[in-house]
Amino acid sequence: MGVALYRVDDRLVHGQVVIGWGRPLGVRFIALVDPAVRASSWEQDLYRMAVPDGVEVFFADVAEAITLLPEWEADRRAGVVITGDLETMAALYTARPDLVNRINLGGIHHRADRTERLRYLYLAPEEEALLRRLDAAGAELSAQDLPTTPAVPLDEILP
Repeated sequence: MGVALYRVDDRLVHGQVVIGWGRPLGVRFIALVDPAVRASSWEQDLYRMAVPDGVEVFFADVAEAITLLPEWEADRRAGVVITGDLETMAALYTARPDLVNRINLGGIHHRADRTERLRYLYLAPEEEALLRRLDAAGAELSAQDLPTTPAVPLDEILP
């Protein structure tokens, strides 16, 4: 099965990921790629509490994740790789475009320099530029908060 979803969500692991995506996809592992969380055992404990029994959680920084991507892809269980920002996901894509080829924009929320594109997707100009570069490089990008809602392709988000 391997990685069923590569998701950018600034809330990282929460109910929408665990229940909304996890149940329909049959997720058995979550890989959270975030250097700050990787370095903080108490934050890791908090995120583990949000995950039901039977779902393994991995914490990695970018370099570790790049090394572990083939292992996660080869896992017999379904999994989700989550980053809290576009830059981290872009680094994974740049290192392994053969594996990280479909990217879900699941939750990038309001900040003073961001413009609303969808109710759960706000983007700053530099983030829009990064998405356009990823698109030009061949990444398949779409926004979708839940699997029960239609995916919105990048060309509809950034016409």
